[in-house]
Amino acid sequence: MVRAGSPLLVALVCAMVLGGCEPAPDPEVVRAEQAAAAERKAEAMAQQFDEQFAAENWDLAKAHGDVLLAEYPDSRAAERIKAQHEQAAEKARAIREARRTAALWAYQTQPVGKKQQLSAAIYARENVETDGKVARPVRLIFRDHPEWGRSSYLVLEAGDFDCYRGCKLKVSADDVTRTMAGSRPDTDEAIAMFIEDEKTLWKLAKQAGVLSIEFPVKAGGKRTASFEVGGLDPERMPGWN
Repeated sequence: MVRAGSPLLVALVCAMVLGGCEPAPDPEVVRAEQAAAAERKAEAMAQQFDEQFAAENWDLAKAHGDVLLAEYPDSRAAERIKAQHEQAAEKARAIREARRTAALWAYQTQPVGKKQQLSAAIYARENVETDGKVARPVRLIFRDHPEWGRSSYLVLEAGDFDCYRGCKLKVSADDVTRTMAGSRPDTDEAIAMFIEDEKTLWKLAKQAGVLSIEFPVKAGGKRTASFEVGGLDPERMPGWN
């Protein structure tokens, strides 16, 4: 039991009084400390961005930059990386687009006797109505056959080309249009139409982003199939180059 007036009681009372009389923290000091802490965190994020940017890992650089700009948009670090973040975002977008368009192409190698047939095929980016009924896929194929040589042709899944006696096709490469000859072989194996100037068509496919071909159909009128050819890998068809 602590008696009144004892030294211990006096000390406790003094401690309580002094503790209750400490001044409140300065708001400006608190804000400054918080701002400094935020800048340190932002700079740590910026360093991660810098590492990925220097390594040309554009997707990761963009991701680190996205987080930094979202969480600390007013920081010095955010201001410092802003221009490079835009570069990384653009490069990442270009890489994703290149991967997407490359994946649109299908390459096949098939044995023909002791040799091989090579082909590169791509579907039109939108289905096309070719029989007066339902829109269906249209394919563009480049083929290198060991006996028949090189050819380029369109293949339909329904309807038919109105080109058995030959026809004129409008071929547009990135909106630059030219006329090319087409021919429908008399065969039931496939609904196919050759594009006679295969060398020029291949050259256009290598250079263009979008290749569009307008062709006549038996259902009446003309149709247009557009192909996103920008992801073509010419090295997969060495005989064409």
